[in-house]
Order: sequence, then C-alpha cells, then structure tokens
Amino acid sequence: MSSNRTIKPSSLSLRDLPWQIEWNKDRCTLCGQCTAVCPVRAIELAVFRKRNIAAINPSNLLNSSEKRELSQFETYYGIKQKTTIAEACVGCAMCSMVCPNDAIAPHRNSEIDRYRFHINQDGEPRKRGGRRNATDSLLDRIKFIRISMLTDPALDAGRHEFELRTLLGRILPPKENMQRLRNNGWIPPVREIYPLIIGGMSFGALSPTMWEGLQMGVTYLNEQLGMPVRMSTGEGGCPPRLLKSRFLKYVILQIASGYFGWDEIIHAIPHMKEDPCAIEIKYGQGAKPGDGGLLMWHKVNKLIAAIRGVPQGVSLPSPPTHQTQYSIEESVAKMIISMSMAWGFRVPVYPKISASSTSLAVLNNLTRNDYASALVIDGEDGGTGAAYSVSMDHMGHPIASCIRDNYLNLVKLGKQNEIPIFAGGGIGKNGNLAANAAALIMLGASGVQIGKYVMQAAAGCIGTETDRCNMCNTGVCPKGITSQDPRLYRRLDPEDVAQRVVDLFVSFDIELKKIVAPLGRSTSLPIGMSDALGIDDYQVAQRLNIKYVV
Repeated sequence: MSSNRTIKPSSLSLRDLPWQIEWNKDRCTLCGQCTAVCPVRAIELAVFRKRNIAAINPSNLLNSSEKRELSQFETYYGIKQKTTIAEACVGCAMCSMVCPNDAIAPHRNSEIDRYRFHINQDGEPRKRGGRRNATDSLLDRIKFIRISMLTDPALDAGRHEFELRTLLGRILPPKENMQRLRNNGWIPPVREIYPLIIGGMSFGALSPTMWEGLQMGVTYLNEQLGMPVRMSTGEGGCPPRLLKSRFLKYVILQIASGYFGWDEIIHAIPHMKEDPCAIEIKYGQGAKPGDGGLLMWHKVNKLIAAIRGVPQGVSLPSPPTHQTQYSIEESVAKMIISMSMAWGFRVPVYPKISASSTSLAVLNNLTRNDYASALVIDGEDGGTGAAYSVSMDHMGHPIASCIRDNYLNLVKLGKQNEIPIFAGGGIGKNGNLAANAAALIMLGASGVQIGKYVMQAAAGCIGTETDRCNMCNTGVCPKGITSQDPRLYRRLDPEDVAQRVVDLFVSFDIELKKIVAPLGRSTSLPIGMSDALGIDDYQVAQRLNIKYVV
C-alpha cells in the first residue's frame, strides 16, 4: 500500500512480492545493520502497535474502569518491509549476512509474484542485470562416454602433468606456412593461450576493485604458475597505466559499436611496451542479440567518463551496429584489417557475435580473409549488465547447436584446423564449469569464455537464475562487484578476488584434465572429438550428431 494509505492499481501487498522478509522480534536487538546494508532500501525501522487482551475473569472486576483495562496496547520498534515497486526486496540476503542474531532473512514467495505485472511503471519495461531466468542446461546432460583402455580413468587428476593449451589466431596449412616462410611472406600471428578465457566485462560495468582483482589474478597465473590465461577488457577501455605496462600481453582489448575508450587506446599505441594478446571486435552478445550494450548513468562517474571520453552522469548505450559498417563483409574489409594495421599485423584480430542461425554466413566470410584470426560466438545464456527482460528471456540461440553447426561447416570446407571458434554464454551456469567446457570443446570449440561464473566464484556474486538480486545495472550491487560507489566496492578486497581467481583456474585445470586424460588425448585438446559424447535424448543426439545413449 502506498504511503498516503490509498489503494491504487499498482499497490502491492507483501504476498504479491517475489521476496518476503521474515523478522524475528525476540531475536532482534535493533542494531540497524540490516537496514544500513540493504541495497534497495527494502526494509526500514518502524513503530508497531499491538493489542493485548488480559486473561482476567470479568466477574472479579469491581467497576467499569477496570473492565476497560482488559484491552491493553503495546508499542514497540521493529523491522518493516516496504511494498513499493521501486523498493521491493531482491532477495540478496545481505541483511541476514550482517545480522549478529540470525533475526532476519528473505524467503522466496511460493506463489506467482504479481510484481512482474506492475514493474513497468511510467511506461518503461523492466531492465535487469544477470542472466535469463532458466535453470535447465543442455550442456549438463551431456556425458563423456569414450574411455581409452590405455589410461587409468581412476587416476588422481592431480597426477596428470600434461598442459592444456589452445591456439588463438589463423593457423595456415603446413604446406602454405612453409612456402610463406621460404618466401619471407607474412605469417598470421598466433597466440598459445589457456582454453578458459575471462570474457568481456568492462571497466565501468565492473567496480575498480573487482577489475583490479581479476587483473592481479591473471598476472599471477601467468607469471607464477605458467598458465597463459587471458582476459578481455570488454567495451569501455581500460586504465591508462595498464596500456603502458608489460601486463598488456595478458589482455584482449575489445572494441564495440560505441567505441568507448578507444581514443585512449589508439593514443597509447606508440607507448605500449607489449602488444595486447588480441583485438576483439564485438558485434553482439548472446543475452541480448541485436541490441547494443548499455552502461546506466548511475555508474558513469568521473573516472569512467574520462576513460570513455563522454560526459559524466549520462547513460551510455552502444548502437546496435557499428556506425561505420553494416555488414560482416564491410567488417572483414575495414575493421579487421584496420585494427591489424594499427598494430603492424602482429596482433590477432577477430569478431565476437551473438549465436544465431546466420552465424554460418559470418564464418564463411571469415574463411576467405587471411586477417580474420578467430570467431567468438556468445550463446543465449550469456550474462549482461543491463538488458530488457523481454530480450533476455525470449531472444537468442543455444550455444551448443550453434558451435556444432559452425564447426561442421568448417569440416566441410576443410578448414577446421585453421580458424578457431570460441564459445561463451551460460557455461557453468549450474556450477559444472569443467564439464560444460569439455562438452563444447568436443563439439568443436577451441576454448570457452566465462563471465558471471568468475563473479560468482571470485567475488561471491549472489545473482541466480531464479531472479535473485540480478541488478548489476543499477549501481547498487550489494557485494560491490558491479558498483562505482566507493561505499560499496570497498567491500571487495582485490587481493582476495585475485586469490579466488587463481583457485578457480587451478581447480578447473584439474577437472578438465580428469575428463580429457581418459579419452587418450593427453597431448592436445579433444577439439571436435564428438564420438566421445553421448546424451539420453534422441532428438538432441540427432541435432548435435553425437551418440544416443540410455
């Protein structure tokens, strides 16, 4: 009910909200920590009036004044949940995390919430961060069914000492490669990298402490553990000091349709001590195919505005297409070649696209150009900082079938070893990161990109597929992962984030080796080794051209 105690069409009760706060009066000491930490101000300190009826026999009363004392009223302070749409609880449970007495906790509404029918007040459809609200995953159902008799499947994964590596760059056929070497011709640049890449999450979308922690973790993995892990900057540029440091070789610089931050990057090229690992040209992302990116104005502070070359405090929508070209043919002819020229043809350049039924056309164009180094395909379950709910829930293409179609197309062209395909979008969404990555690699991917999984594992992101939290776009992330507010992002220690990033990659390495070694492929990744895959769904098995097993 609204504050003026009138009922309106959009007035909601607690039973209408997706999350409800349960508060225990007897446990609460009114310390105020829960109300202070709530990111959406869904709870507040309130005064309650309770009527108590005394259990006294009326026949024992002497006069009427004593009869009136049967009804007594108690006034006390407590925690009250708001029912306004703008301040509805998002279920982040920060209140229960800070409560010293376990006196408060959010609970999911067992009924269908009516909040979704009224959230579009003022005619604005709902935007949200996080990912689409779906829990099932095809990748989780795929099994690895081929076991080599020459290896011990029960062998401790920690004893598998081989290295997992993949190639990023145009790989010429051996005969053509030797001919170019003899004639002193140009050889396309190729990077040997780890098959798990931290996907594009921009400086601006992530908080400064989160971004710094990721960079520190990647650097430690490379320089101390010898794992060539790479991280994409996302659209939005990066801190100028990174561009002039030796750590730039661990970074994939991304350019997207808004060109945010690219003035800084172009001006820094003459002063770069190292070339970046690669240049990624983003045309789309799987969670909102066809839409441009969007950084809400709440997150565009002075530093972000300076790096991106825009005014402070304005929303930054990227155009759905690059302003300078409107087809993949123009992209190959202009963007890829111009970016290659900027770095003297020493750096791999490739596009990133949304998974789509038209992705085959993009790939076919890339096969005809020597300067195209790879293709990244982002599936429908990919995360996003800000997108309309209708786009996240009802648009997109599953990543498994899209990767499979593109890989089999390369097989038909005889170029399956020339252009690597990288997959992204919902990998590890239910926690099965290594198994999902292995399945995509055996379907034809040369490696995978992850985003939200890193935030969940390295920084404790609490967003879920049941629409818990998922407000990365609002700038009030309760964990400080996607906020530009110093009061919030100081909750993150970048060194702790770096340590968790290292832990994540080391554990992933063990699990992926545990899957790969029994296949008898301990010297290379089993890219396209689909005969090792099986699934208990006949239609899916036919679609992916893998074995049907029951």
